[in-house]
Order: sequence, then C-alpha cells, then structure tokens
Amino acid sequence: MGGRRSGGSRLPGSFAPGAWRYALLALALAVPLSLLSRLGRCSRRWTLAAPLLAVGALLFHRDPDRTPPDSGVLAPADGRVSVVREEGDRVRVGVFMNVTDVHVNRAPLGGRVDAVDHEPGKHRPAFSKESDRNEKLHVRFADHEVTLIAGAFARRIHPYVGAGDELDRGERLGHISFGSRTDVLLPESVDPGDLTVQRGQKVRAGETVLARLD
Repeated sequence: MGGRRSGGSRLPGSFAPGAWRYALLALALAVPLSLLSRLGRCSRRWTLAAPLLAVGALLFHRDPDRTPPDSGVLAPADGRVSVVREEGDRVRVGVFMNVTDVHVNRAPLGGRVDAVDHEPGKHRPAFSKESDRNEKLHVRFADHEVTLIAGAFARRIHPYVGAGDELDRGERLGHISFGSRTDVLLPESVDPGDLTVQRGQKVRAGETVLARLD
C-alpha cells in the first residue's frame, strides 16, 4: 500500500536511525576495557577508545536539515562527485562520501517510488572502478533512479522508503552506515550539457544542483 513517508524515524536535525545503537555498543566496551587496564592487561589508551568510537558513530550518523533551491536536480549525498558518465541516452552522476561527510541520502527529484530493489555484490572501496559491482540498493522512480552503494567498510544500507511512497524533492530516502557512494541515473531529458557539476567537485545533499531541468 502506497503513501507518504516522513523520511525515517529520527529526531529532526539530529541523527539517522540506528546512530545511538552504534554509540551505545561502543560505550559498552568501556567497562571491560577499564577492568583490563586496571589489571594491567591492556594499555590505558584503549579505555579512551570506546568513548571516542561512540562520538565517532554519532558524528558519522548526523542528519542536519537542508533547504533545497527552487529548481534543478539535487545532489543525493554529501561528498565529492566521483562519477560522471553517459550510459546510452542517460547520464549518471555518482557522489563519493568520505568519513567526514553526512551519510543521509536525499531525493534528487520529487515523485512516486516505483520500486526499491536490493542487489547483492562485493564490498570494494567506493572510489575504485570495481565499486560498480558492489552491493547496491536501487530506489526507482518513473524517470530517474537513485542507487545507494556499499563500500569496503560500509555494509549496511538503510532505506527509509518503499514502493508507492511519494517523496518531495530533497526529502530523506535512506542512509548507508559507514558508507560510501550514491549515484543518480538522471532523466532522459537531461543531457551532459545540462550538468552543473564536474568530477572532484564538493556537493551537499538536498542543496547542490547537479543538473538544470528545462
């Protein structure tokens, strides 16, 4: 049954779903590490690792609000443009997310989700050419497609939407825990001359315009 979704269960402008679970797991290590340190079986520096990992997990899953511009195809992810290529009569733009980027992905265009399909695959570094064979999650719309791609360390793709959901342009559609690259297969009406970004350019999900629309 279709319907509108709110973009995942979250606190507005805070963290992606599951962030606190990762943080609490890291903090749970603090007690045994502290005991081992007192017994002289591990270095004291390891007792500091647990809270640092917890803070890192929260930073990795931060989810700031964004304000989309009035027009254009929006970037689906924070990061740098790593892929710009033609595939038949379509153009694909991919954004690589490094460890300091926000990993919540957003809809480049509004519309109804036709399907959400999982594609098993490898876990190669997302910046390499081999990443095209990595595990993927395809969020398909009538005229475009967003693909969330796992990387070497990122192995959990979390969709917020399902088939039949209506999304606004710039709305959250999922996130990749500790993950890596998001592609947009642009509508057929978009040609390379309509692109407003190039490889290596820094972009922000839901705010940077990837391409102009007629």
